[in-house]
Amino acid sequence: MKIALLGYGKMGKIIEKIATDRKHEIVLKIDFNNLHELTVENLQKADVAIEFSTPATVLNNIGLCFKAGIPVVVGTTGWYDQLPMVKQQCEENNGSFLYASNFSIGVNIFFHINRILAKLMNNHPYYDVQVEEIHHMQKLDSPSGTGITIAEGIIENLDSKKEWVNILAENDGNMEDNLREDQLLIESHRIDSVPGTHTVIYDSEVDTIEFKHTAHNRNGFALGAVLAAEWIPGKKGFFTVSDMFNLA
Repeated sequence: MKIALLGYGKMGKIIEKIATDRKHEIVLKIDFNNLHELTVENLQKADVAIEFSTPATVLNNIGLCFKAGIPVVVGTTGWYDQLPMVKQQCEENNGSFLYASNFSIGVNIFFHINRILAKLMNNHPYYDVQVEEIHHMQKLDSPSGTGITIAEGIIENLDSKKEWVNILAENDGNMEDNLREDQLLIESHRIDSVPGTHTVIYDSEVDTIEFKHTAHNRNGFALGAVLAAEWIPGKKGFFTVSDMFNLA
């Protein structure tokens, strides 16, 4: 399979290694140094595009993939307020689109169990809940897409929480003291060289339940993105990673 990499930073380079190890060919690599090469004609040399760029460039990149008529797998986060527009664009172009806040197999199992756990805890309102996340200092968005997906899974299944609120712990101090009871806190930390740690904490007067996922490196994210690129060719429509992993 021929792959276009839109975004060639740390993640792009890991994706390249995993893809070539799996006998795929990288036919286009785009970063800020060669944006002039990002054309419909060059994209059409690929069977699929994997997009890990920035929130500022992702929408343009997606649109070009639709124009080129190639499937696109998107791992960039921080733009999800535009999802309805992208879905409409995908349908109008009869495109193939798959996105995820996190492509890791382990994280997607975590997402699934998180929703089940929230349903169980809905019967025990004396527990309060919050989400904590730790990422490397270069992480551009706060909260992370992964943190948002975790929070949304809780809110969808827990009657006591209606919306999430984020604080960046290093900057916002004790802002959590001002939260309403129906607000779910996502507390973000940014620490050097941490690929990603996410913890859901249910706390009561008598005990604490912690549900945690720790990434040891970025390889799991990259492998999942390549698996998505292998899954989507031949399919038409707007997909999430849950469709690929077949998680209810």
